[in-house]
Amino acid sequence: MKRNLAGMCVFFALFGAILLSQNTASIIGSVTDASGAVVANAKVELKDISTGVIYAAISNQTGQYAFPSLPSGNYELKVTVPGFKVYSAKVTLAAAQKLRLDVPLQIGASFESVTVEALGSLLQTQSGQVSYSGRKARVPARGIRRPHESPNTAQYDYYVENEFATTKSTPLSTFGVDVDTASYSNVRRFLTEGQLPPPGAIRIEELINYFRYDYPLPEAGKPVSFTTHVTSDPWNPDKQLLFVGLRTQPISEEDLPPSSLTFLIDVSGSMMPPERLPLIKQGLRLLVRQLRAQDRVALVVYAGAAGVVLPPTSGDRQDVILNAVDHLEAGGSTNGAAGIRLAYQVARDAFQHDGNNRVILATDGDFNVGVSSDDELVRMIEKERETGVFLSVLGVGTDNLKDSRMEKLADHGNGNYAYLDSLSEARRVLVQQMGATLVTVAKDVKLQIEFNPARVQSWRLIGYENRVLRPEEFNDDKKDAGDLGAGHQVTAIYEIMPGTSRADPLRYQDAPANSRKSRSAELAWVKLRHKKPQSDRSELIEWPVDATETPFRAAPPDIRFASAVAEYGMLLRQSKFAGNASFDHVLNIASQALGADLAGQRSEFLELARRARDLSK
Repeated sequence: MKRNLAGMCVFFALFGAILLSQNTASIIGSVTDASGAVVANAKVELKDISTGVIYAAISNQTGQYAFPSLPSGNYELKVTVPGFKVYSAKVTLAAAQKLRLDVPLQIGASFESVTVEALGSLLQTQSGQVSYSGRKARVPARGIRRPHESPNTAQYDYYVENEFATTKSTPLSTFGVDVDTASYSNVRRFLTEGQLPPPGAIRIEELINYFRYDYPLPEAGKPVSFTTHVTSDPWNPDKQLLFVGLRTQPISEEDLPPSSLTFLIDVSGSMMPPERLPLIKQGLRLLVRQLRAQDRVALVVYAGAAGVVLPPTSGDRQDVILNAVDHLEAGGSTNGAAGIRLAYQVARDAFQHDGNNRVILATDGDFNVGVSSDDELVRMIEKERETGVFLSVLGVGTDNLKDSRMEKLADHGNGNYAYLDSLSEARRVLVQQMGATLVTVAKDVKLQIEFNPARVQSWRLIGYENRVLRPEEFNDDKKDAGDLGAGHQVTAIYEIMPGTSRADPLRYQDAPANSRKSRSAELAWVKLRHKKPQSDRSELIEWPVDATETPFRAAPPDIRFASAVAEYGMLLRQSKFAGNASFDHVLNIASQALGADLAGQRSEFLELARRARDLSK
């Protein structure tokens, strides 16, 4: 009898808790300035007028704040940010009401105030849940800082979008290739958590290059194949899109040269959460199972100091390597520079002249001891790469992710930057694509496109903002650029205004009408420079681009899908060049261009685009 009575008490307690949770209300919203730019770290307070209880939140890096569980009643909302007028509003919440209240701040002194009538949008009041792509949604807690939590210190570079350039005065576009994919998986992480990513996290070229396209293999004796395609612009009807695709020759597992891998693992205190060091350890276990006897692996760790936990060890001693991985634990401060120096020393000592020599840094990038400025770290990496040891970076973490730093280190270390948001992404990077990542077939790869002013009024490169080079740097073999591994692909997309350039004629140059090439059927002339892995002298390859346009609906599926990804990236960045773009348009194009999609990555993209669409509303 007592047992039954106790069980009934537990049942009614749980039932009461469920009823209470169903009756709680919530407020979510974003904080912006007058121009619509997000305002992070805004202090948001919600005072219950009847009880005097004050709820507090801090807007995150995308300007979002949330009060996910509130009793019904009358409230006063107050938002305070230095340099802006204090915003206040009266809010009335009914039971189970879900309210969205966006806060537009006005510039002014912090002692000035603006009181407005709260005009929040109702999300849903009947079921007590927010509708979200047919799935139960949650108000994101991660990234929202309350007084007892540590601040969000994530760092992203802000890139000014490439503008349209007039062909007559600026006929050349020059940039270094990029095969990094970190931005795509990081954006996926934001959307999965129920947040729109900050603009600095969006590198459109990394979104596009995350996917595989059916480019032709290189001809015998050539390191790379070229594909160009001209089609109508799906989001700007008066423009065209030019696609430039590169693909290197893949290499079979049997033909992979021996690898000497020195893993540099951040084991500082910030790496404790499960999506950081524990995720890296899971990924390393997958990689170790792929090692061969001719491969060598070393483990170097750093926190307040750096140390070697596993000297270079043959790949067939997997139990020894796995045991060292299993004993990695996080704690302490972060002296990343000391770890980098030690890792390169270990890599130099284990250097294989006929193989691949690489340091692989796994970190959230939060260096707080020793050399920590980006410039000093980059100079250190540039000096070390001269030894023939390249650097790749695996990023993890959320609220303290130093995205901009890790991208710089990988770029200047002749390596790649990938972000691990899940074990499946770790498998993709460390197992499925490790051959391409490790085997460099062309380094310092640069592209230069010369547009025909008789065919192109103006042009704009979509993405690659941090890879743009000056025209004279194309022929400068001392200028560092991107690297291509075995089986890598690179896609670049230009937006073009067709027609004769409208700029005034140049005094000291031949008019386009006098140029035989400008009267041809060529839209542009493409040149590529690259160096062999062990050479310091570049080689030149060039080819023409036919001006014939394919209607967008008749373009190959890969072209249409890549354009959908580019449009998605521009919407996430709130690009001023987005024209008629919309997430519904992205979904429509991408859903009709999935192709075989054996790995399911394009279908996953559709889900992410749906989430971005719903969050943007």
